[in-house]
Amino acid sequence: MADTAGAAQEAAEESHSPHKKDNFYALALGAIGVVFGDIGTSPLYAMKEALHHSRSGGATELAVLGVVSLVIWALLLIVTLKYVVFLMRADNKGEGGTLALMALAQRHLPQRSTAVFLLGVIGAALFYGDGVITPAISVLSAVEGLKDAPGIGHGIEPYLVPISATVLVGLFMVQARGTHRMAALFGPITAIWFLVLGALGVYHIADDLSILRAFNPYYGVRFLLSDGMVGFVILGSVFLAVTGAEALYADMGHFGKGPIRAAWLWFVVPCLFLNYLGQGANVLAHPLARHNPFWEMVPEIAYWPVLVLATIATVIASQAVITGAFSMTQQAVQLGLLPRIDIRRTSETQSGQIFVPQVNTFLMIGVLILLFTFRNSSALAAAYGIAVTGAMFVDTLLFFVIIRHMWKRPVWQAALAAGAFGFLDLVFIGSNLLKIPDGAWLPLVLGSVLVVIMWTWTRGAEILSEKTRRDSVPLIELSEILKARAPHRAPGTAIFLTSDPDMAPVALMHNLKHNKVLHEKNIVLTVLTAETPRVKDDDRIRIEPVNDDFKRVFITYGFMESPNLPKALGLCRKLGLKFDIMATSFFLGRRSIVPSAQSGMPLWQDKVFIFLMKNAANPTDFYKIPPGRVVELGTQVTV
Repeated sequence: MADTAGAAQEAAEESHSPHKKDNFYALALGAIGVVFGDIGTSPLYAMKEALHHSRSGGATELAVLGVVSLVIWALLLIVTLKYVVFLMRADNKGEGGTLALMALAQRHLPQRSTAVFLLGVIGAALFYGDGVITPAISVLSAVEGLKDAPGIGHGIEPYLVPISATVLVGLFMVQARGTHRMAALFGPITAIWFLVLGALGVYHIADDLSILRAFNPYYGVRFLLSDGMVGFVILGSVFLAVTGAEALYADMGHFGKGPIRAAWLWFVVPCLFLNYLGQGANVLAHPLARHNPFWEMVPEIAYWPVLVLATIATVIASQAVITGAFSMTQQAVQLGLLPRIDIRRTSETQSGQIFVPQVNTFLMIGVLILLFTFRNSSALAAAYGIAVTGAMFVDTLLFFVIIRHMWKRPVWQAALAAGAFGFLDLVFIGSNLLKIPDGAWLPLVLGSVLVVIMWTWTRGAEILSEKTRRDSVPLIELSEILKARAPHRAPGTAIFLTSDPDMAPVALMHNLKHNKVLHEKNIVLTVLTAETPRVKDDDRIRIEPVNDDFKRVFITYGFMESPNLPKALGLCRKLGLKFDIMATSFFLGRRSIVPSAQSGMPLWQDKVFIFLMKNAANPTDFYKIPPGRVVELGTQVTV
């Protein structure tokens, strides 16, 4: 999602409310391509799965009316009311998404909360679980349309999975080149897709106008009650119609609230309503259409163009999820939930254009494993939904904190608002949990692994920081010792990177111990991450003189920004701290970690943490430091 919104994100750098009227329609069109791609491909499979799971197999009037009614009201209550009306009001300096919401909640609590932190971790982990399934089910459901294509027939079935795999591998392979050139086409193509959805719906509503009764929630409730326990299972399939709803909130910073709300209310949701009503009317008039209601409503003359457009639309939807995973990873690294990861920019001019090779490879392997394991969209649908419902429930719990502590509402009001949405979330979570034996266990396992990784990394980093602090000398104390016993002075400036500015950096201590020298100018540099998406250049640098030998420099980045130390240090000139970056030495402490069963974490967790440390991106590359100016000094630490 980050890549596909490059132009909008560049505008967002200007201010917290960058979305001017002259760009409004362009932003709304961009939002249609990026934000609504996932939810726009749901008509390919949502109706089919819900009818298939009904007790009658979708063969009765009540089943059809009930499913369409449930889909309509799910779109109204979850997407429109929860996300568009309420959650989009809880923005972190214009940004949305689970991690942005977590950071916002932490900022307004009296003290940092472990529970809120864990909610953010769980929400982020579930997002990745969703990110693996979405490309597989979206592309495969479109390619499956070949079975009914004129002149093809069911002989194509053995080739559907390889064709889908080829499309998806091609999509992942182009990520390294950046998608900003293609992104300009995403909005118009997806807009055409929604118009086709709406047109197909209008074309078939006349098949049986009684389908309009589906706007009455009575039919949805009656259908659920008549099917008993099966009705509860059907809710899990109905939920497929709203997967992608969280993208409205996550991409808020790229397009702004106004354009996203307008695109949803005046364009996207009417097209979706029309299409689901058209599918329902077609099934009422032709009961056999229930086996594949979307493709059965496409006229033969338009079949191939719609098939090609559907495939392109699913690729765009998958692209939004992939780049959303890149954006989420960048936020997680900046917030300290994951180790430093190689994050590459694919555009010199657009700040949102990033590519994360490790995440791209992880997603591609995961998607291909899913594709060849489940082999059809119906089987994949069984695994789909649980991760999304879990992430939505996390958003609801964090929303309670926002209402209570940011908006200063009474507890009962916060509980009432969050409780109503929480009840809906729990109902859908319960129905999706019934899918666990059929494949829903997979995103839960994946999410659990990611939670363990994030928790291990943050806990290990805390233990490492505590151990390092215990073995270090306070910087003030060291400066007094150096006054009494002055070492040999080397010309130039030395910058020592450290996460604890109060203590003498390990690299400084080793330089004094082994090289017996102290530079003329010494800067103890700490990089901080704000709980806001971006930080203005005026607020980026803070300088604190310690004495004539040492200065503390704090460089602050937002959790949506990528650090660039040389560029940030150039701002120091305005504050009176001048030095030549190419005549400056950067000293980094490299720790060699040894596991210990007696202290810190369990031994297995120590080994996971050490593995993460070894595979973290080199700080020289991560902070964009000139490699020729870096000196690394090592030390051994037991965790």
